[in-house]
Amino acid sequence: MIDWTDRYCRQFHRVLSREALLYTEMITANAVIHGDRDRILGHAGDGPVALQLGGADPGALGEAARIGADQGYDEVNLNCGCPSDRVQSGAFGAVLMRDAPLVADCVAAMIAAQPLEVTVKCRIGVDDDDPREVLPRFIETVAAAGVRRFIIHARKAWLQGLSPKENREIPPLDHALVIGMKREFPQLSISLNGGVQSLDEARALLEQGLDGVMIGRAAYQRPFDVLGRADAIIWGKGAAQTRAQVVARMEPVIAAHLAQGGRLHQFTRHMLGLFAGESGARAWRRILSEEGGCAGAGIEVLHRALAATGERLAA
Repeated sequence: MIDWTDRYCRQFHRVLSREALLYTEMITANAVIHGDRDRILGHAGDGPVALQLGGADPGALGEAARIGADQGYDEVNLNCGCPSDRVQSGAFGAVLMRDAPLVADCVAAMIAAQPLEVTVKCRIGVDDDDPREVLPRFIETVAAAGVRRFIIHARKAWLQGLSPKENREIPPLDHALVIGMKREFPQLSISLNGGVQSLDEARALLEQGLDGVMIGRAAYQRPFDVLGRADAIIWGKGAAQTRAQVVARMEPVIAAHLAQGGRLHQFTRHMLGLFAGESGARAWRRILSEEGGCAGAGIEVLHRALAATGERLAA
């Protein structure tokens, strides 16, 4: 989720859930190696976070994985599922589904370079592939290189003719195929991604034998309904919190960010969906959208947005 799950988004999501494994946006190996590491890789080390890498050069990916481990991440993930034009031009992302031996070389280099678990996120196939033939071969080849956990987006990626947005909606989902991969590879951890909209759906999938469920856009667009309730519903931990309590817990995080010269919008743009489905949602979004990006916007904007929902700040 490039440009979505940045460090500020993840700090907000961590306030919502202590237990969920959060992923960075996909970062290219070369950006990790040559870029501003504090800006690109900096994160609050409170709770599990996976560094999601993009690339197809084993040496560069190994070095990027080592840097990620040194930066305090808990897992390093190789993205073999993103269908964007950017990754196609660089011959990585979903393009790698066509070259399982290369993926095996990449993950082997990543495993050898550092101590963290290396995982792979992939599609069920690309273009005219038959997923029932391609996906098991891909898993078998990559697992032989040392990967034990796969996160499978249950759609094909169409690399020609569909936009990235269409690739999230048009190719049909095949949850049954992903569940079947767990039966075929019981020794591996298999998680499902794609089309999951609620914790009830996630729990039902887990009950069918899957080891995990990744929720992307639903968690971003309705963060309280998904992440805010996940600890209690999925892990049976912690008392349910309110949206006002989430805002209260974000206040010192945002205040510290502003004191260091940051902008309010860097956080509040990720918080627009906090009241999704509630009567005050429109007012909350409007105030944060209109005022949060203004020069000098401070914590009082957050207070006004909360008051407009009818909620009161609560510890």
